[in-house]
Amino acid sequence: MTAHHHDHSHSHGLGNEKRVMFAMWLTGGFMVLEAAGGIFSGSLALLADAGHMLTDTGALMLAFVATRLARRPADAARSYGYARAEILAAFANGIVMLGVVAWIAVEAVGRIMEPAPVLGAPMLAIAAAGLAVNIAAFKLLHGGEDSLNMRGAALHVMGDMLGSIAAIAAALIIMATGLTIADPILSVFVALLILRSAIGITKESAHILMEGSPEGADSGRIADDLMKCVPGLCNVHHVHAWSLGTGRAVATLHAQLTPGTDAGKALGDIKGRLASEFGIGHATVQIEEEDCPDHEHASGH
Repeated sequence: MTAHHHDHSHSHGLGNEKRVMFAMWLTGGFMVLEAAGGIFSGSLALLADAGHMLTDTGALMLAFVATRLARRPADAARSYGYARAEILAAFANGIVMLGVVAWIAVEAVGRIMEPAPVLGAPMLAIAAAGLAVNIAAFKLLHGGEDSLNMRGAALHVMGDMLGSIAAIAAALIIMATGLTIADPILSVFVALLILRSAIGITKESAHILMEGSPEGADSGRIADDLMKCVPGLCNVHHVHAWSLGTGRAVATLHAQLTPGTDAGKALGDIKGRLASEFGIGHATVQIEEEDCPDHEHASGH
């Protein structure tokens, strides 16, 4: 079961790796043009979007390296392999996006207080081209296999896509009314849209890095479920469940059997229940036919 799981994730990683690489080149290539256009037109929305693209290029490079690392097999120093590399990348991407949101907000406040001239037509042309590039990059990432790392990378590109839409809207408003304040106001709107997703990615990846229980698989629920569904158990304790990466939950536990219970069958039933109900594909189970040797520590777990 475990070997199949690792091979399965490796094949997914290879596809994700190529998608991230293409998205990285698309984003990085257009970022230079958009930054130049933002300076020429005086548009904060374009500069903010170019800033997004700069961080996105770095984030996609980080995601690319992490995806490659995650495919490396386990070794003597890292018995679980390198799956956490993708979670570290997702956490870093979330933190960077929070910083980008703060930068846009500060810049926008300055522009609202002291409006600057903005050239609407060049801004519109560059923003429209940027939107096309961002849509292509987002489709590349969104079409890959699901992982927290890929979701973090896609979040960056989604931020760019929203930034391009805001820049287009601001350019149209400026061309129609001359109200250049539309540029920083729409930049703040985009920043607020990105903020929620950035917080979500950061919290989820931090939870995994802190060895938090997978969703719906806390120790109390696992113990109660096994006691109800697996015959022959009289006590389940020392339950710990955590995630190595996206979709890779593992667990350890002690299971005390009632006298006369077949230990081999009970072990198989426990592992089968953990896999079917909680998605835990790798579990280490200590079977006990008498009191737990760690009994004095068992209470409270």
